[in-house]
Amino acid sequence: MSKDPQDPTERDGEVSRREFLGATGAALVVTAAAPVAAVGQAQTPAAAPQRPRTTIRLTVNGASQRVEVDDHWTLADLLRDRLKLTGTKLGCERGECGACTVLLDNTPVYSCSYLAVWAEGRTVLTVEGLARGGKLDPLQEAFIAHDAPQCGFCTSGQLMSAKALLSRNPTPTPADVRAALAGNICRCSNYNRIVEAVVAAGAASKSSRTGGAQ
Repeated sequence: MSKDPQDPTERDGEVSRREFLGATGAALVVTAAAPVAAVGQAQTPAAAPQRPRTTIRLTVNGASQRVEVDDHWTLADLLRDRLKLTGTKLGCERGECGACTVLLDNTPVYSCSYLAVWAEGRTVLTVEGLARGGKLDPLQEAFIAHDAPQCGFCTSGQLMSAKALLSRNPTPTPADVRAALAGNICRCSNYNRIVEAVVAAGAASKSSRTGGAQ
């Protein structure tokens, strides 16, 4: 069959419009199908990277603990999630509200902002460690007597900051208490009764030490 030189699709030495469209269409089909094939082949997900972990030793409420922790855990994570000491509350989780306050070597710290690995070799006291032998700490009794807890969410942090104050100043003034608890927020705004409770706990402690003599 002879070629018609007038037919634009049958020219010697040139790519016809029909050939060009056919080749382009095939290339588009291959390009579109390639990602699908690649996706179909990726059936096995990549293994998640292992998080760094460290074994630490510390004393919590008088008991020695040896625990393995993720290096990114906070002290609050360790206490609440690993040791199940949920009396320590999480509020803001950015070191502002004081609900998570615990004592680290008798110093109040925000456990939400303190890494667990930093507690290696340290002594931690939480609100669960205040009571002894089934008897509430005098500070806890004073909180109850003066209606210091309202919703109760901030109470454990308030107690721990107050405990640290009383350990260094057994008979604080109201001004002393306000200064020591300035980093503990009470959303119920029950500050006056909290201050009264801490002052009363100090007075009761003094009375017991002096045998009630005035």
